[in-house]
Amino acid sequence: MQDYSNMFNVPELNKRLFFTFIMFVVFRLAAHIPTPGVDTHVLATLVNQNQSTALGLFNLFSGGAISNFSIVSLGIMPYISAAIILELFTAVSPELAKLKKEGESGRRKISEYTRYLTVIISLLQGIGIAIGLQSMHGPNNAPVVIWHGIGFIIFADITLTTGTVFLMWIGEQITERGIGNGISLIIFAGIIARLPAAIGNTFNLVSSGDMSILALLLIFVVVIGVIALIIFVELAQRRVTVQYPRRMVGKRLYNAQSSYIPLKINVSGVIPPIFASSIMLFPATIAKVINVPFIQKISNWLNPGGTLYNVFYVILIFFFAYFYTSIAFNPRDVADNLKKNGGFIPGIRPGKYTADFLDWILTRLTFVGGIYLSFVCVLPWILMQHFSVPFYFGGTAVLIVVQVALDTIMQIQAHLYMRNYDGFLKKGGK
Repeated sequence: MQDYSNMFNVPELNKRLFFTFIMFVVFRLAAHIPTPGVDTHVLATLVNQNQSTALGLFNLFSGGAISNFSIVSLGIMPYISAAIILELFTAVSPELAKLKKEGESGRRKISEYTRYLTVIISLLQGIGIAIGLQSMHGPNNAPVVIWHGIGFIIFADITLTTGTVFLMWIGEQITERGIGNGISLIIFAGIIARLPAAIGNTFNLVSSGDMSILALLLIFVVVIGVIALIIFVELAQRRVTVQYPRRMVGKRLYNAQSSYIPLKINVSGVIPPIFASSIMLFPATIAKVINVPFIQKISNWLNPGGTLYNVFYVILIFFFAYFYTSIAFNPRDVADNLKKNGGFIPGIRPGKYTADFLDWILTRLTFVGGIYLSFVCVLPWILMQHFSVPFYFGGTAVLIVVQVALDTIMQIQAHLYMRNYDGFLKKGGK
């Protein structure tokens, strides 16, 4: 087990951790700078009254920036959407697939396309939000927007798009000069920033008698259990044994070796819930902009937490889990690579039979992963509907928090291992 006691004695690691912390502070400061033209008190009240709806979900992923309509209200989600869209297009576009295989130069080009697509998505979302806010009213029919017209839409759209581009830059800086994946850490910071207020609201409900102590204990047990489940599943692997026979490479003889292919239960990560959430919230977003009875009716049917919403949500999670897994892991390529290197799975013939065997395993693992993702993502709505939990527990939020935390810990481990190896080599040199 890795020893973290000397973590703060590594200068390079300290520098990266401090830089990451500073970027977090900059992000949180930006989240409190409001966009002019909006009555933030009315908007905050409206958001608090709709925590269990689409508006509350948007507020969660923006780190609370929606409640005061800050300059970073769109958050980093347009970048995530752009990255996923390009990843999906890579599977059907030969040009993008070729770029992906070109190494560092190809990745830079794809990153450039991702930035351009992020700006386009941000501009479209910014227009939708600005138009939607103009039609929203808070308590006593107080308008949310105090500066109506095309001028507000253009100003708000440019401001929100600039905020997203700024967050994208912060994320890239963290990735390069900090610790962990910068984009993921920004989402992580936004979700964690809402946690103290959510816990405070929960205890307020208990003290006012709106929630019993028994319900609070039950929620606590469920929270710990779900976090433990996520950690267990995300670290779990199905190891497929691979053997390499004794062989001669050049003038060197290699003895027979045994290895394994690690297959995760949840290969697709948080992408299925993110895509499923985006599609399920689409009618609610359109309904805020276009006042058409038919769209309003669909939006009411697919209100977050409802039975119909949960059914379609689970179906979409399974669809995207299988779809993205088929992109992220290609059994035929793995089988061909094993065959070229002389490797084989015991009891399975090389080539097509190996690919079919890996596909058979992956199909069943993805089914289990889909059940796991569906359970974790539907659970928060059940908690809010039946236990009046005042925050979005579980779902994509907890998946992101746990996965980012695990990834960051692994990167810290890598820096510590690197230091240990450097020390060993220096001692050996002496």
